[in-house]
Amino acid sequence: MKKFCKFNTDMYWNKFLETFLIGAKCYVFFWLLLSIFRLIFVIDMHSYMSKIVTFGDIKNAFILGMQMSMQTVGILTLVSLSVYILVSVINKKWSKYALNTVIVIQILVLSTLFIARFPFYRIYHSGFNRMLFTAVHEDWQALFWTFMDEFNLPVRLLGVLLLIIIAFYLWRKFLNWNIKEKLPAKYFPLRWRGKIVLILAVYLIARLSLFSGSWSWQTQIDWENSAITKDNFLNEAILDDGQALYRAYCLEKRNTGSNGLSYTANQVRHYAQYLSGKNNESSNLDYYLEKKAQGAKIQKPKHIFLIISESYANWPLLPEYADLHLADGIKSLTTEQNTAYCSEFLPNGSSTVNALMGIVTNFADANLYLTTMVNQMKEPYSTATAPQMKRLGYKTNFYYAGPSSWENIQNFTLAQGFDKFYSRSDIHETTKGSVWGADDKDLYSLVEDATDDSSSFNVILNVSNHSPFEVDLKANGFDSQMVKNALPEKYRSDDELLKELGHFYYADKMMRQFIDKMKQRYPDSLFIIIGDHADRYNIEKAPTTYKRYAIPFIINGQGIDKNILSANAVGSQIDVIPTLMELIAPKNFTYYSVGKSLTEHNNIAANYAFWLTNGYMGRTDAPQFMPDNFSKDKKIPQQKDVMQYANAIRAVSWWRAQHGGNLPIQQYRTAAKTN
Repeated sequence: MKKFCKFNTDMYWNKFLETFLIGAKCYVFFWLLLSIFRLIFVIDMHSYMSKIVTFGDIKNAFILGMQMSMQTVGILTLVSLSVYILVSVINKKWSKYALNTVIVIQILVLSTLFIARFPFYRIYHSGFNRMLFTAVHEDWQALFWTFMDEFNLPVRLLGVLLLIIIAFYLWRKFLNWNIKEKLPAKYFPLRWRGKIVLILAVYLIARLSLFSGSWSWQTQIDWENSAITKDNFLNEAILDDGQALYRAYCLEKRNTGSNGLSYTANQVRHYAQYLSGKNNESSNLDYYLEKKAQGAKIQKPKHIFLIISESYANWPLLPEYADLHLADGIKSLTTEQNTAYCSEFLPNGSSTVNALMGIVTNFADANLYLTTMVNQMKEPYSTATAPQMKRLGYKTNFYYAGPSSWENIQNFTLAQGFDKFYSRSDIHETTKGSVWGADDKDLYSLVEDATDDSSSFNVILNVSNHSPFEVDLKANGFDSQMVKNALPEKYRSDDELLKELGHFYYADKMMRQFIDKMKQRYPDSLFIIIGDHADRYNIEKAPTTYKRYAIPFIINGQGIDKNILSANAVGSQIDVIPTLMELIAPKNFTYYSVGKSLTEHNNIAANYAFWLTNGYMGRTDAPQFMPDNFSKDKKIPQQKDVMQYANAIRAVSWWRAQHGGNLPIQQYRTAAKTN
C-alpha cells in the first residue's frame, strides 16, 4: 500500500514538474521575444531620440521595460498553460497540438502589433493610444487604401508572416529541449527539497508577473508612472505593445464609460444665465463665462506659486488637532497678517486628476477625463488658466514631482497653454522618492533653481504625502513619540497611522521652507496653497463629512490681509483662478471662468459628489438631502439652491469641454415654443 501511494505521489509531482517546465519555457520565450522586439524598435527608430539621451537612459529604459513585460508575459503564459492543462485532461495526445496552436495565435498577435507599432509611432509619436478607438468611426474603405498607399500594407503583412515563421520555429526548438536530460538522474523523482524549490519558483514567477516585476503593489510600475527618462521616445519604448494596448483601453474607458451627463443647449443656457446673472439670449457660451475684473486689490506680484499639495486636508489645521503639530508650518502662516485663509473649501473631485483638470481648465468635475482628450484639443479652452495668465504678462510653468506619463499630464498641460512642463526626469533627486515621484524637498529645489527674474506663474503638484509612504521621517525631524503621546490612547498602537501623519508633517514642513526661501529671494511673491483632495486618512475611523473631505485655501503675499476674501467665504478649486484674477488683474481685464472669485459673496461650493455651504456639507448624489452641520448657529441651506448650483457648474463645464462654445439658438427657441 505504501509503495502504491508513493508511486501515485511521484506521478503527480512529475506531472506538476512537466507542466511547470512547459510554462517556464513559455515565459522565457515570450519575455525574450518582447525584449528583442523592443531592441529592434529602438535601433530602427533611434532618430526619434533626443540628443540629451545617454547610454544610462537607454539601459534604464530597457531594464524597466523588461520588468514591466513580466506582467504581459505572465498573462500570455497563463493562457497557454490553461489551454494545455484543459486539453490534457480531455486527451493527453492533443495537449501539445493545442499548446502550439495557442502559441501561434499569440505570436501572430504580437508580431502584428510589433509591425504596426512603427507607422503608428511615426504618425502619433506614441505607442498605441486612444486613437485606435477613433478608427471605429472612420471610413474603413478609406483606411484600407491609406494603409495600402502610405504604409505598404502588403510588405508589412509579409513581415508579420516572416516573424511568425521564425518565432514559431524557435519556439518548437525551445519546447523540444529536454531540460531533465541535462540534470543528474538522482534528482528524479523529486525529493522534498526539490518540491519546495518548485513551489517557491511558481510563487516567485506568479508574484513578479502580478506586480510587473515588482514584489508588491507599493513598488509596482505601470503605464501611468513608467516615464522615467527625459525622452518621450524611450518612455514609449518602455511599454511593450500589450501594455500600450492596455493603456489605450484604460484611457478610452475613462473617456467614454464614465461620462454620464447629458444636457440640451437650452438647459445649459439656463444654467449659464443663472451662474452669470446675464439674462440676454446668446448662442455663445463664452458670453456667459466672460467676466470683467473689478480692479487689482494688490500690487502685481513678480512670481505666483500655486501649490497643489497631495492629500493636504484641512483637518490637521483645526484647533482640536493642535497638539499633534502636524501642520505647524502652514498653520503659523495663516496667523500672519498678510495671509487669507478659507477653511470651507472643496476639491474638484476625489482624485488628483480632478484637481489637475480644475486648476488647468477651470472646469468643474463633469465626469470627463479631459487628460485623455488632448488629441481633440485644437487650442486651449477659453477658461484655461495659462493663456489668461500669459495675457497678464506671466511665463507659465507646471511642475510635477512624478513622471510625465501620469494621466497624460505633460501633453495635457502643454495643450492647455503652459509654456514649460517639468517632471521627475528634470529633478535632481537626493533621496529615493517613491513609485509616484520625487520627494517634495527635491521638487521644490527644482522650482527654486528654475525661477529667475522673469515674471512667472507656477503650478506645483507634489506627491510625497501619498502611499506608499517612504520618506525618511526621522531624518526630517518628525517626532513620532510626541505625536503618539498626543493621539487618543486607542490610536497610539497604530503604526501605519503614525507613518501617515508623519508624511503630512513632512509635506507641511517642506512647503513652508519653500515659501520662506522664495520670499527671501522675491519678497513680492504671491503664494496660493490648496490640497488636491482629502479623504485618504484621518485619525478617527468615522470622521465627519467636513473633516474627511474639506481642504484649505490659503493666500499669502504682500497686500493680502485677513479680510480680502468675503466674509464666510465658501469655495472650491474652480474658484481659485477667478479669485486670483480679481486680486491682480487691472480694472475691466477680461477673463473667463465657470467659478467665481471669493473676494465676492460666494456661499455655495460643489463637486461631483459633495456640496458645501457655510456650516453645512452633504452629498449631491444621495437620495435624500441630509445636511451635515459642522459649525454652530449657521442657517440650513435649501436643497433647491444647492442642487441648482451643483447642476449648473457641471452642465456648463460639460458642454464647454464636449461641444465647445456654441449653443444653438434655434434649439432654444424651439424648446421655448414647445414649453
